[in-house]
Amino acid sequence: MSNPHPHHHISNTQDPDPQFPNPNDDPNPNHPLQPQSHPQPRRPRGFAATSAAAAGAGTINKSRKEREKEKERTKLRERHRRAITSRMLAGLRQYGNFPLPVRADMNDVLAALARQAGWTVEPDGTTFRQSPAPAPTNASNMGTYQVMSVESPVSGSSFRNCSTRASVDGQPSVPRINESLSPASFDSIVVTESDTKVDKFTSTSPMNSTGCLEAGQLMQELHCGEHGSSFAETQYVPVFVMLSSGVINNFCQLMDPDGVKQELQQLKSLKIDGVVVNCWWGIVESWVPQKYEWSGYRELFKIIRDFNMKLQVVMAFHENGGSDTSGMFISLPQWVLEIGKDNQDIFFTDRQGRRNTECLSWGIDKERVLRGRTAIEVYFDLMRSFRTEFDDLFTDGLISAVEIGLGASGELKYPSFSERMGWRYPGIGEFQCYDKYSQQNLRKAATSRGHSFWAKGPDNAGYYNSKPHETGFFCERGDYDSYYGRFFLHWYRQVLIDHADNVLTLATLAFEGIQIVVKIPAIYWWYRTSSHAAELTAGYYNPTNQDGYSPVFEVLKKHSVTIKFVSSGLQVPETDDALADPEGLSWQIMNSAWDKEINVAGNNAFPCYDREGFMRLVETAKPRNDPDRHRFSFFAFQQPSPLVQSAICFSELDYFIKCMHVIRKAVKILG
Repeated sequence: MSNPHPHHHISNTQDPDPQFPNPNDDPNPNHPLQPQSHPQPRRPRGFAATSAAAAGAGTINKSRKEREKEKERTKLRERHRRAITSRMLAGLRQYGNFPLPVRADMNDVLAALARQAGWTVEPDGTTFRQSPAPAPTNASNMGTYQVMSVESPVSGSSFRNCSTRASVDGQPSVPRINESLSPASFDSIVVTESDTKVDKFTSTSPMNSTGCLEAGQLMQELHCGEHGSSFAETQYVPVFVMLSSGVINNFCQLMDPDGVKQELQQLKSLKIDGVVVNCWWGIVESWVPQKYEWSGYRELFKIIRDFNMKLQVVMAFHENGGSDTSGMFISLPQWVLEIGKDNQDIFFTDRQGRRNTECLSWGIDKERVLRGRTAIEVYFDLMRSFRTEFDDLFTDGLISAVEIGLGASGELKYPSFSERMGWRYPGIGEFQCYDKYSQQNLRKAATSRGHSFWAKGPDNAGYYNSKPHETGFFCERGDYDSYYGRFFLHWYRQVLIDHADNVLTLATLAFEGIQIVVKIPAIYWWYRTSSHAAELTAGYYNPTNQDGYSPVFEVLKKHSVTIKFVSSGLQVPETDDALADPEGLSWQIMNSAWDKEINVAGNNAFPCYDREGFMRLVETAKPRNDPDRHRFSFFAFQQPSPLVQSAICFSELDYFIKCMHVIRKAVKILG
């Protein structure tokens, strides 16, 4: 794309380029040592000349120092600006497939965004939108839509090459935007408090919009031939919506009560069953051990109660990297990070010795390294404090479930896919067992097995972004299936199982009589290989000759928990380079859980979907061909960003909720 108005060129949005003007150039054209056009004052003589020269020299030296300081500040600002610009443009090219030129300017970016959103941008800058085609009106063609393809699968924390299609009311699709920020870019972002409040709750309710489906039209959609048999004869699945982490700041204060009320009013118009709120360890017990601050959550829960909505809470014992809609960074408690400066082995560690501060290593679950407490005791103290603080909400039945965070991203897994360590989809990840406490555990297990030389991690397992066939451990007939490989992977999984067992034992004690939820990850890339390498590094020993989920679910069944499975909603082509299989993984996990009579719930992997993606989620939640009529016990929906939500997702979300709620009785009433 070329710039239609070169004379309107905006230089401060270009990619860094050596041809840019040098920021070291003196911005002041009236340099005091340069000849001036106006007449020079008469030169003093004698003593006066000496005094004037001394004064002038001092003034010049002082002025020169100020200019040098200003030059340095200018250079820093320029580098800062170019770094931000470079990241934004690189993200648009890589994740959004925007064909931006090497030296793109603001006009190029705006034109690309407008064209992707379905607008027409002419060479002279004239921009307009074509009138949408009329929506189909009869039942025979209600299920026919033009769909943009999803090209490749993505991880739970990144959007890669995803596209959305037009919504049912003719709104054009817009690109999904990767709002996650790498830790390296945190110092490049400045967010004011007011920024988190503007335009977040201004979307018009879909119940009053032209895109809202009438009851009869909905039933026609549900009977459409595109989706086979009718969803109208399936069971009711409650839908909960996850509130943004940004509603509570790092000082445990409710940021925008009026905005929260508007959001809840809007969600209530969609007839959702309740909301999900993250209670962050890094906020509640931030500064002093065992001193808990719940004031912001108390205020938020009161508002939710006033709206007569059910509430699910998440005990979040991990770091929030800002990948949700708020973009808010929440670390582990500061007093824990202070301990970590002197004892870095409290964190997960990879083979290169790099520490990951997303969550605490499971090696210290029973080590008194946290000011005299073990990690298990720290988790239990927080859960007990929450149960005591909000006893009235439990008594009144407002809190219907409590989710327990058991690892990275709140999921029961090792942090083997950390983007801060350089991981990118579809890398296999790395084993996270090299802190001294985990190594002591491994040596003990190897010695008890009679092979003390096995007390080490594999040295041929590749790196974060390796592919299975590039390693000696995960390749076809690799060392993963050797005697040592089977020993190591069994031990690695057992550490995960023991961690879940220890934490859930105390969680069921703290929340007796309350539904406990555990989040299970969807690691679907390399699923069609023999080793299932990505699942192995995450702690699930699930190669083709093993059932890696059944032993984990045995422990979860003991504690009567509900598993919440992260559903991708993606359809991966057969030629996928990552040999991914989201549907195959979903089938294995759900059937393994249902066979053990464990309740299964759902959680979307991405904030926004097109119609096809939403229907795949419905099909996963309510399998129509299951003779036992299994279904999700509930579905937790992660909201999109305000920009995408207001553009296309609200009418699609409205349709999705109707599909999850509709039951046989509705057919009789509407029929």
